[in-house]
Amino acid sequence: MENLRIDGDRLWASLMELARIGATEKGGVCRLALTDLDRQGRDLFVRWCKEAGCSIEVDKMGNIFARRAGRNPSLPPILAGSHLDSQPTGGKFDGPYGVLAGLEIIRTLNDLGIETDAPVEVVAWTNEEGARFAPSMTGSGVFAGVFDLDYGLSRTALDGATLGGELERIGYSGPTAMGNRPIGAYFEAHIEQGPILEAEGKTIGVVFGAQAQRWFEVTVIGQEAHAGPTPMHVRRDALLGAARGIQEVNRIGLAYQPNACATVGLIQSSPNSRNTIPGHVFFTVDFRHPDDEKLSAMNAELRASLERIAEESKLEIAIEEIWYSPPVRFDPACVQAVRDAADRLGYSHRDIVSGAGHDACYMSRVAPSGMVFVPCEGGISHNEVENASKPDIAAGAQVLFHAVLAFAGEAKAR
Repeated sequence: MENLRIDGDRLWASLMELARIGATEKGGVCRLALTDLDRQGRDLFVRWCKEAGCSIEVDKMGNIFARRAGRNPSLPPILAGSHLDSQPTGGKFDGPYGVLAGLEIIRTLNDLGIETDAPVEVVAWTNEEGARFAPSMTGSGVFAGVFDLDYGLSRTALDGATLGGELERIGYSGPTAMGNRPIGAYFEAHIEQGPILEAEGKTIGVVFGAQAQRWFEVTVIGQEAHAGPTPMHVRRDALLGAARGIQEVNRIGLAYQPNACATVGLIQSSPNSRNTIPGHVFFTVDFRHPDDEKLSAMNAELRASLERIAEESKLEIAIEEIWYSPPVRFDPACVQAVRDAADRLGYSHRDIVSGAGHDACYMSRVAPSGMVFVPCEGGISHNEVENASKPDIAAGAQVLFHAVLAFAGEAKAR
């Protein structure tokens, strides 16, 4: 079985072709969920899957499933996948690598004339990034029953567009009902999005879990006033209050080291006029920690800090937690399948916890799940300069291939 090899050149060429859709000046992509560019990426993926002989299903959340039949249709399929949407200034590997690595498995099975016992499916999940519609991992979350369908379809972008409306508009609101789909196992290949594998010279990350996350939305209300006649001591400057809150977010992140991450990634100030004191500010907070108790303590500390700032600055500050993802531990058998594949194939590897959320985190609630990481240059992701080497991309797909085969049943030539 060690001699079964994916075509790394073909996988790389597919990644580069997909990356032309929404390509940015610095070598990345901007392919936000359910935009026209996302539709083009989906269309290309579906075409490739049909050319590989797959049947296609699209569910009501726009998740795309491409199936290669197995010898025993009564067996639940083994899935591999990820997402096609990107950050506004995203890279070409974050998400598409996992989808196209899954497609490469099917292409390789076709090339070798191999039939698996169980069907093998590739899935492209909707709105993993959460950049246009919060929260992230919406498609897999609805599939796994974490969110209900109405919640998923009602997610609203800053421009007022709804997720459901945009699915209809681009033609990817599918007929297939959510859930009730048995799954034998789910695997996801991904770039690490951090520096550990590269720093240690390891080719494969055997992902055994993911850290907990909490997302918040904070609204600060003060009083708009003229920037000239209004004395400093009577001002109720919402942006100043927000700035103090943002400093607290950073302080809390530093206070809960090692492993804590704290980020403010989106700010909106109103009326956004250079000679008017801001009266309304909205900002987001992203807290992460592998220890759920410490993450809860970070939450409590943020709320206390914002309450103190509101009182001292004569402001109204409201905080809402819009998303919580508990710590994840992947299925031991799936983790071992990834580890065994890396060993058999001779790739250096280490066990690793994911600092980012992935669709596999929600899939782990409904099916045995595991992940394969490969290094990314400088640990940089969610950035146009995100990069990974062709040999590492091929190695991760090779490990994914063997892990999927371990669950899909003994591979035999037709």
